[in-house]
Amino acid sequence: MEFKDYYKILGLEAGAGDAEIKAAYRRLARKYHPDVSREAGAEDKFKAINEAYEVLRDAQKRAAYDQLRARGYKPGDDFRAPPDFGDWQGAHGGREFRFDFGGDGGGRGGGFSDFFESLFGGRGRGRPAGAGFASDAEADAGQAVRAKLLVPLETVFAGGSHRIQIDDRVLDVKIPAGIKPGQSIRLAGQGARRRGGAGDLLLEVEYAPHAQFEVDGSNVVYTLPLAPWEAALGASVSVPTLGGAVELKIPPGSDSGRRLRLKGRGLPGKPAAGDQLVEIEIHVPKAETAAQKDLYRQMATAFTFDPRSG
Repeated sequence: MEFKDYYKILGLEAGAGDAEIKAAYRRLARKYHPDVSREAGAEDKFKAINEAYEVLRDAQKRAAYDQLRARGYKPGDDFRAPPDFGDWQGAHGGREFRFDFGGDGGGRGGGFSDFFESLFGGRGRGRPAGAGFASDAEADAGQAVRAKLLVPLETVFAGGSHRIQIDDRVLDVKIPAGIKPGQSIRLAGQGARRRGGAGDLLLEVEYAPHAQFEVDGSNVVYTLPLAPWEAALGASVSVPTLGGAVELKIPPGSDSGRRLRLKGRGLPGKPAAGDQLVEIEIHVPKAETAAQKDLYRQMATAFTFDPRSG
């Protein structure tokens, strides 16, 4: 298999900070999302972007990958995981499972590559990470076995029943709408099967990263790119939500950073559902022709505006 440079895939330097990694991921995920991109190979690029983000967003995975990358591997080099890389999953908190929703957690993107699986135990297509299910100490009768379960935001929003595979067993897991990170789903009698009986399997929920949305409590945050004239004059634009696209009216004179609220479009909760917060981000087009540059000069003379004046 070929070595993958996850930093290069996201267009980053090795010393990039967490904010830079997140910003690069969101920018590229929006660009190559299969629902919006018509570029050739967009879906494969989208898969690669999600895989790179899965590694670089996680401090432990990133540290392990950085140590490996420092050995001089380059993109395209023939790669086999070194024997001293060890059982990464065994050393970092056990197993994780990912439903077969794809890399973005929203039904697109597919599983991770063989390169990822050779390093981190493989989580694509709902397969278990690692071969052994529990140590002898964990396998005593009645002893629960714990694992992490990454759940897409779409499933958190709507709920659902999905299938995972654990060694030779296939299990249906019911996901309640509105489940919170850190909550556990208990599958009775599906833990380790040794000695005096089988304990339970406790799946601790973690939200899968999403290409479009971030979570703030029960609220969902979406960054909406706008052209300067849309922000200045107002517009009606289509905005994605976890329940489907809606039309949103942009008030005239909206600045970057302004947040608009879509009531009840966040995650389910009690006594009420959260909201979707739409944060405006103004994107300025490049002036590439003489006519475009002249339009900017006309704006400069037509407005007495200084954004630095406070």
